[in-house]
Amino acid sequence: MSILRAGKLALVTGAGSGIGREVCRVLAREGANVVAADQNITTAQETVAFLEGTEHIALHINVEDRNSVKTAFKDVVKQYLKPPTIIVNSAGIVRKMFLMKPDDSNFDDVINVNLKGTFLVTQIAVNMLMEGNANTNSSIINISSIAANGRYVGYSTYNASKAGVIAMTKSASLELGQFGIRVNAVLPGFIDTPMISHISEEAREMHINNIPLQRFGKPEEVAEVIVFLASDRSSYINGASIEVTGGLI
Repeated sequence: MSILRAGKLALVTGAGSGIGREVCRVLAREGANVVAADQNITTAQETVAFLEGTEHIALHINVEDRNSVKTAFKDVVKQYLKPPTIIVNSAGIVRKMFLMKPDDSNFDDVINVNLKGTFLVTQIAVNMLMEGNANTNSSIINISSIAANGRYVGYSTYNASKAGVIAMTKSASLELGQFGIRVNAVLPGFIDTPMISHISEEAREMHINNIPLQRFGKPEEVAEVIVFLASDRSSYINGASIEVTGGLI
């Protein structure tokens, strides 16, 4: 039995790979119509190609750019005649850079994608929901990270961007709950996705030794939590930050 209401429309950013792609798969499995949005339209199309059902589309989106986000949402409404009531902000990048080394370009990239991008998608989605009288029982899920606790050396900007997502999620939940829009965050730990493919075998072993479950997580293990938060089964969860880390703190 599906945990989503029939005909639910979901938009997922960062849908071309990793957690975003897996979220699309689980949403489609549960009967949602999925908009797989990504800056790389080719990978978004690849995601759509293996989803269950036929009412799915791939969409180009640059989450850093307000006009791109607006255009994407207008295209969705034009296609489906309604705005998406499930929004998953999964677009994200990670860059290693030490605090003492000046690197404005990388700083801007990380903040603009991870934090500003989440803000723009959320803001424009909410405005569309309100204009379309579709706000009741809507759900926004933001992807933060266990790195938001700031314990990883060399990732101060990434850590800060993900901590900002948590703070913004909490504030948004207070602001939007009265309109029937829930906003929650998921904090993955080390998940086996392309984002951590650069980690050496030595580093992988070190991190695994620090995880109580003694392994990296799978994208589907994060996706199942996200889809739960998108469903009515989580109807009284609002403003929460849920860790999916195998016990890593």
